[in-house]
Amino acid sequence: MRRALEEAARAPETGDVPVGAVVLGPRGEVLGRGRNEREATGDPTAHAEVLALREAARALGAWRLSGCTLVVTLEPCTMCAGAIVLSRVDRVVYGAADEKAGAVGSLWDVVRDRRLNHRPEVVSGVLERECAALLTEFFRGSGRGSGGRRDTRADTDFGPRPPVG
Repeated sequence: MRRALEEAARAPETGDVPVGAVVLGPRGEVLGRGRNEREATGDPTAHAEVLALREAARALGAWRLSGCTLVVTLEPCTMCAGAIVLSRVDRVVYGAADEKAGAVGSLWDVVRDRRLNHRPEVVSGVLERECAALLTEFFRGSGRGSGGRRDTRADTDFGPRPPVG
């Protein structure tokens, strides 16, 4: 997660939301890295997870990332959750929950949908406070993000979920 946090910390340099991801191979080696680059590239699919998965697939020379783990600072969205399922990673590890757009347990649970043929293991809350703090600081402190446009995540409190009951 520390490697993913390093990637996330670089995203605001281009006005992008600080989300970072790494794909680890079966022996723990880094096969792919990514940070949000939507603002930098003008590409709506340039999420950290997608970029890390693409780089890992290039490194392996195959689209199937069996035996791999995706580590990401923020709970993946629906697009990224779909990419995770299609890439066949074995495990998803994420830091901060995203109550407004999360698709790995918060709002939706795409990766564990029983109707799909692949369901990776999910580990949540890893370095959650650090991951959440980076996002909260970006939206509340810098006033940047979305190139000056309104971003719906600006009203989101990232991090630990309140207790149920």
